[in-house]
Amino acid sequence: MTDDLTKRSQPLDHLALRGDRDAPALLFKAMTITHGEMDRRVGRLAAILVGMGMQPGDRVATWLGKSWLACMMPLAAVRAGLVHVPVNPVLKRAQLAHILSDSGSRILITNAARGASLVEGDIPDGCAIADDTQLAAQAEADGQELSPSSRDPEELAAILYTSGSTGRPKGVMLSSRNMWLGAESVAAYLGLTTDDRVLGVLPLSFDYGQNQLLSSWYAGASVAPLDYLMPGEVVRAADRFAITTLAGVPPLWVQLIEIDWPLEVTQRMRRLTNSGGALTRHLVQRLGAIFPTTRIFAMYGLTEAFRSTYLDPALINERPDSVGKAIPHAEILIVRADGSPTDPDEPGELVHCGPLVAQGYWQDAERTALRFKPAPPHSHFGGIAVWSGDKARVDADGFITFVGRDDEMIKSSGNRISPTELEEAVQSTGLAAEAVALGIPDPALGHAIAIVVRPSASGGPDPETFEAALRARLRADLPNFMQPRHIIVRTDMPRNPNGKLDRVAIAAEANSALEAAA
Repeated sequence: MTDDLTKRSQPLDHLALRGDRDAPALLFKAMTITHGEMDRRVGRLAAILVGMGMQPGDRVATWLGKSWLACMMPLAAVRAGLVHVPVNPVLKRAQLAHILSDSGSRILITNAARGASLVEGDIPDGCAIADDTQLAAQAEADGQELSPSSRDPEELAAILYTSGSTGRPKGVMLSSRNMWLGAESVAAYLGLTTDDRVLGVLPLSFDYGQNQLLSSWYAGASVAPLDYLMPGEVVRAADRFAITTLAGVPPLWVQLIEIDWPLEVTQRMRRLTNSGGALTRHLVQRLGAIFPTTRIFAMYGLTEAFRSTYLDPALINERPDSVGKAIPHAEILIVRADGSPTDPDEPGELVHCGPLVAQGYWQDAERTALRFKPAPPHSHFGGIAVWSGDKARVDADGFITFVGRDDEMIKSSGNRISPTELEEAVQSTGLAAEAVALGIPDPALGHAIAIVVRPSASGGPDPETFEAALRARLRADLPNFMQPRHIIVRTDMPRNPNGKLDRVAIAAEANSALEAAA
């Protein structure tokens, strides 16, 4: 089965060839780029990158908003034989510096304002900065174009950085095959067609956001990329571009259900898709009331295997707590600790098998070995599988329900946030001697971030002054989605018999304190 899918895979840049060359591929405020023009620009961008001295396998990073160049880089990098490293534009200098250094990127493509914000030490030796406006102007002009590549779909095509439960963000390695089959799978089960128009509101560094581009182009459809500040902009863009498909995460839906949607916009909407957190029953009901003729897809995924399950929209009201069944090209097993299959409704670990499984973590054999392990013996695909660490159960009809996470990952506004990275940031200020980061259940965000902290000697004796100073430093050092809602100041921290911080006790005390203060 895997061999047949491998033969179907193509180099990722061939997605630029699938649509009608005169049909729209990208829709911007005052610009429409056809599939044919996209192919030409991908070819020119690839030629420019090769002309800059890039060698096969080199990494090229982008730190950009949703420009046409940012949208096409996943294809242009493959055509040039390079590996694309997209960096979320909301990340700050410290996170960017880590990703550039860890990936060994040779070029960072960004805009002038972002480039000017960088200081010595942010850009590692051997990495040059390229201005996106200049590159875009070159690619828009007539010039050399690289032809569609004949590269092995198994070659590394992208590294997507995602936070782990411990340590700094780690790079998930994706091949053309991973992304091609992911695009094919999603286009199939969503039923995307050439006349669909997809509104791209999710970050392109997010596998969910990137796949909106790739699955749409696989189907020959078009995408309207949108960077927005206020949720009302999403509604206006959906109207302006006659959008038929909208993807989001739960915090966005919480905002969008509070807005008045024009009837002609909701009637045009064919599908809504959700991942990055579960849809609540309230959200399902409100979305159904606003979009009565729209299909709502509840989905579950993880960057290491892209997407795992989806729920048939016809069952969204009957089974609102389920994440459904495996998507095409995926095999999802729920197993006990010994790898044997669980009984119906028995919780176990969710294991993802098949060709969507990534190639591991970039230059991190230790963490790769912990997550990427041989598939359970009863797997049809076999090979290496992703052992998610997530608890789930499957019922007698094969429907999967997510139970919880084994790790301490904080998921807020659709972002997976490492507690260790937060704690390191707090302690690096010099104001805190010890810190523990927690995810507090929140109906809008999924988790609100709480920091339990013991001030250092330099933190000062006044808790209010300390909190204000710490928040000011964190605002400068961390992106908005990593900012804590709660800071709980303690003069001592509970410890276990081994002398380590007792995270269970700290979390219990923090929850009690916040409930009492509410």
